[in-house]
Amino acid sequence: MENLILSIEIVLPLFLVMMVGYACKYFKLIDEPLAKKMNGLVFRVFLPVMLCENIYNSSLDSLLNPGVFVFAGVGIVLMFLLLLFVIPKIEKDRRACGAMIQACFRSNYAYFGIPMVQAILPDSDTSLASLMVVVVVPMFNVLAVIVLEMFRGGKANVGQILKKIATNPLIIGSLAGLIILLTGIKVPAILQRPINDLSKVATPMALFLLGASVDFSKAGAHVRQLSICVLCKLALFPLIAVSIAAMLGMRGVELACMLLAFGSPTAVNSAVMAQQMGSDGDLATEAVVFTTAFSAFTMFLFVFAFKTLGWV
Repeated sequence: MENLILSIEIVLPLFLVMMVGYACKYFKLIDEPLAKKMNGLVFRVFLPVMLCENIYNSSLDSLLNPGVFVFAGVGIVLMFLLLLFVIPKIEKDRRACGAMIQACFRSNYAYFGIPMVQAILPDSDTSLASLMVVVVVPMFNVLAVIVLEMFRGGKANVGQILKKIATNPLIIGSLAGLIILLTGIKVPAILQRPINDLSKVATPMALFLLGASVDFSKAGAHVRQLSICVLCKLALFPLIAVSIAAMLGMRGVELACMLLAFGSPTAVNSAVMAQQMGSDGDLATEAVVFTTAFSAFTMFLFVFAFKTLGWV
């Protein structure tokens, strides 16, 4: 019973913030154009500052286990290749194939995963969760472009892809924090307070806007495809990943990072990318809606199981 209550206390507050965002949009306190602008602000300012601060305030010990980063990278590639083989065999519409594959492997790690890791282990050094961004965000972006190009028959602009990765604010913020950590640069005291204040805005604002981005009016037109996406994204892949990670001896923050890297709901901006690259934009949007909604239940079950087993 204690673990059950603790799991509710961890998961529920995060989703209540998301529900407030959804309610504000429903009651027209915030509209879609404003939500997009605020998303851009979080993406370009608040999250990069938070990642930078988390990393440069961390211990160098978090870098002494490269196996965690290798595991995440190899796991993402294997997951991608498996989907690339299986999905075209069960879905004949090529545009839908691209959207489904992206929805199944591309996690909303920065917006959803990092806050969840911090909530699961509030008294631990969770800087590893921030460092993971350097690995997972570029991989998700590159693989998403590859699969969407493959299933629309277009030609990828390699230069543009590399430019977007190199200028991604989340990666820049993570690398800045890593440089400060490795070089031992002291952040001036006059800067520490505003950095800390901006960092505190990131998590609640990201969750609020994630809730505001959910639009159930566009959901439900692709029941079979969405069922596959939700099952793979929220249950099958995270279950496989954390089971292998646990067998390899990962516990605590490491295991929580693996859960959220593989089990977070589909990235919100995956729908925008699908629309821009000639994929099935409606299916991609619905995948974001359903994986975000059902993640409340799957995350609760995973956290409850982890607490019961003593893994976190």
